[in-house]
Amino acid sequence: MKNWLARLFGSPDRPDRAPSTTAISAAPPAATAPVAAGVVDAPRSLDLDLAFFRLLAGGAVHAGEAPAQLILDELTRLARQPEAAADLVPRVPAVIPRLLRSLRDEGTSAGELARQVGQDVSLVAEVIREVNSPYYRASSRITNIEGALMLLGQNGLRMLLARVAFRPVISAQAGRLARQAAPQVWSRSEKCALAASMAAPRLGASPFEAYLAGLMQDVGLIVAFRLVDQVAPASALPQSGEFARALLEQARILSTRIAAAWELPRPVGQAILQAGEPDAPPLGRALNEGDRLATLRVLADAGVDETAAMAAALPPGMARIYDKLRSDEQDE
Repeated sequence: MKNWLARLFGSPDRPDRAPSTTAISAAPPAATAPVAAGVVDAPRSLDLDLAFFRLLAGGAVHAGEAPAQLILDELTRLARQPEAAADLVPRVPAVIPRLLRSLRDEGTSAGELARQVGQDVSLVAEVIREVNSPYYRASSRITNIEGALMLLGQNGLRMLLARVAFRPVISAQAGRLARQAAPQVWSRSEKCALAASMAAPRLGASPFEAYLAGLMQDVGLIVAFRLVDQVAPASALPQSGEFARALLEQARILSTRIAAAWELPRPVGQAILQAGEPDAPPLGRALNEGDRLATLRVLADAGVDETAAMAAALPPGMARIYDKLRSDEQDE
C-alpha cells in the first residue's frame, strides 16, 4: 500500500526536465511500463499520466500516426520561445495579472477590486453569469460586480476570476485534436485547482496560488495538441508510453514558461515545474496531490476500471478531497 501511494503522489519515474534533451529514444522506466489490458489485480496497475494521455488521444479518426520526434523537437523549440507558445492559445484578459497581484494583497479594498474587474467588459459579463449559476445559489439575481463581491467574498472572487479567465484558454480550441481533448483537459484543470487549494493548508502552501497553479499546469498540454494539429493535422498522436511521457514533460515546461510570460506569480510556475519531486516546495506538493486526485477522478468518470481500487485505498484526507471532485457535486 505504501509503495503504490508513494508512486501515485510522488514521481520517482519522472524524466530529466531539461527541455533540450527530451528524445523518444530513451528507454522508459521499467516501473511505469504500460500494463497489459485487463490487468487490474492491484491499485498500482494503472499509470495515471499514461491513462490520461490515452483518454485524450484516443478515438480520433486519423491517417496514421504523427511524426513523434518532430513533435517533441517542435515542443522543445517552443519552450525556448514562450511568447510563441502562448500565441497558440487565447491569452488571459490583460487585466488578470494586475487583478491577481491585487488579490494577493489582503489590504486591497472591495471597491478597488470592483474597479479593476470593471475595466474588462467581457470579464464582468462572465463573472455576473457565473455568480447567477446554480452553483452559487444566489437568493436573487445579481447584476453588478459589487453584488458579486458581497456574495463571494474576496477569496471566492479571486478563485472565480481565475477560473473565468482560464476557461477559454483551455476550452476555446480550434484544430481536431485540441478540440477533442479540450473538455477533458478543462475538467482536470478545474478539479486539480480545487483539489490543490484544499490540500494546500495542510501542506503549508497558499490555497489561492495552489488553485492558480492547478488551472495553469495544463495550458502547455493544450499548446502541445495545437502544435500537433499544425504539424500533422490528419494524424493521431503516437500511443507509446515513451512518447506520452516525453510530451507530458515538455507540456509542463511550456506551462511554466507561459506562466512567466503572462506575469503570473513566480511560485506558480516553480510549482508546476517541481510538482512531484522529492524536494518540491509546499506549493509543488499541493499541486502534485491535486493533480493526482484530479486525474484519478477524470479517469474514474470516464469509466476506467482500475480507478475504483485506487480510490478505495486513498487515505481519509485525500479521500475527502477526491469525493468533492465528483462532477455532480461541483455542478450543484
